[in-house]
Amino acid sequence: MKIKTSRKAGFTLVEIMIVVAIIGLLAAIAIPNFIRARTTSQGNACNNNLRQIDAAVQQYALESNSGAAAVATAANIAPYLGRGAGATVNLAGGQVANQINCPSSGTYSLGATVSAKPTCNQAVAGPPPMHQID
Repeated sequence: MKIKTSRKAGFTLVEIMIVVAIIGLLAAIAIPNFIRARTTSQGNACNNNLRQIDAAVQQYALESNSGAAAVATAANIAPYLGRGAGATVNLAGGQVANQINCPSSGTYSLGATVSAKPTCNQAVAGPPPMHQID
């Protein structure tokens, strides 16, 4: 005579622990890559904003017949940003509306003269990297 033993189907503790370990390993590999991709993307966006600001400064200098030693201000370059008459830039020395903001919460700074390139002091933890264009 056979005795029926009831055996319930399911996963054992070891199988569940292996699956959790694999998921943890994949997360440990993927999360730093996502963070790095976000940081790279923010840096690229910031550099593109700097190029746009630099183009506005150069256009202002050309149209106002300014020399290389002329000084551009946020108010001077606002009409050249291609965002309408109310365009603004989040600059260290003042703000110009239709904001061009650093995606990393940095602040843009115009060069001392129109021949100097604008920069951005990206506000992140650790030593602050500077975004600038060549």
